[in-house]
Amino acid sequence: MLKLYRPVRLLGLGIAALSISLVASASPDAGRAPWESWDRETVGRAYNNSAAVPESAAMFQAWIERSKAFRAAHADHLDLVYGPRDRDRIDYFSAGKDSPVLVFIHGGFWQMRSKDDFAFLAESFLAQGISVAMVGYPLAPDATMDEIVADAHRAIGYLATELPRLGGDPRRVVVSGWSSGAHLATMVLDEPALRAGVVISGIYDLRPLLNSYVNDKLKMDATMAERNSPQFHLPKRSKPLEVFVGGSELAEMQRQTRDYVAARQAAGLRPHFQEISGANHYTILNDMTAPDGQIHRAILNLLR
Repeated sequence: MLKLYRPVRLLGLGIAALSISLVASASPDAGRAPWESWDRETVGRAYNNSAAVPESAAMFQAWIERSKAFRAAHADHLDLVYGPRDRDRIDYFSAGKDSPVLVFIHGGFWQMRSKDDFAFLAESFLAQGISVAMVGYPLAPDATMDEIVADAHRAIGYLATELPRLGGDPRRVVVSGWSSGAHLATMVLDEPALRAGVVISGIYDLRPLLNSYVNDKLKMDATMAERNSPQFHLPKRSKPLEVFVGGSELAEMQRQTRDYVAARQAAGLRPHFQEISGANHYTILNDMTAPDGQIHRAILNLLR
C-alpha cells in the first residue's frame, strides 16, 4: 500500500490506476506507455503548450516588457559570468546582506527564451526580503542536453562560491524552475549548496520528446534522453521537493508530473505535490508571484 506523507491529490486517480502508474515509473523498461505508439504529430500536439494557450504569445510579450523594466531598475549584478559559454550568465537581484536566495531556471524547451525574459518573477520576492538569482544556460542546438545539464550544475556551484560576496545567505538557497527549467532544477537538486527545490510544470521523462519537433534541435538519442530523465535517476535520499502543475495544463504535462511524483513516493522520497486549480502552463506563474499563491508560500516556507 502506498503511504502518503503529506496531502497529495493525484489528479483524480483511483488506487488501481495509481498502482499501475507506480509500476510504470519504476524503470524505463517497465511496461509500454501510450506515447510509444504515437506518431510525430500526435506527440507534438501533446507537448505544444503554446498552441494549447493561444494567448501565451501576448503573455510572454508582457513578461518581457516587465522584465526589461525590472532589470533596468536593479542593474547592480547583471550577467555574472559562471562559465565559458555566451549564455553562462546569472542575474542576481539582491534583497540585502544575509538574505535568503531563490534560484530560478527558466523554461523554453531547452532551446528558446532567456533569463532576461523572466526577471519580473523576482519582484514580489525581493519585496519580501528574498534575493533572486536568475540562471541562464546554453540552448540547443548550440549545446547538447548533457552540456545544458552540466552548465546548470556549474551555475549552482558558482553561486555557492559567490553568494557571500553578493550578500546572500549560503545556508538558505532554494532552486526553482518552470517547464524545461523545472527539469533542470530537479537535475541539480543534489548540489550541496541547495536546501530544497520547487518545480513547476516540468518534464521529468525526456523519452516521449524523441519523436517530436522538440528534439529537432536537441538531437537526443534514447540513451541521452534516459540518462537526463530525473524520473529514472532517483537518489536514495532527497532534500525537500515541492512539485506543482496546473489543473488546466495539457494532459501529457499533467501525466509527467503525476508519474514523477508517484516514482518519488515509491522510492520513499516524500515529495509534496499540489495541482493549481484552473491554471494553464503559463498562468501557473501567477501563483508563484502572488504573495498569497500556493507556490509563493511554499518557497517562503522553504527559505525560512
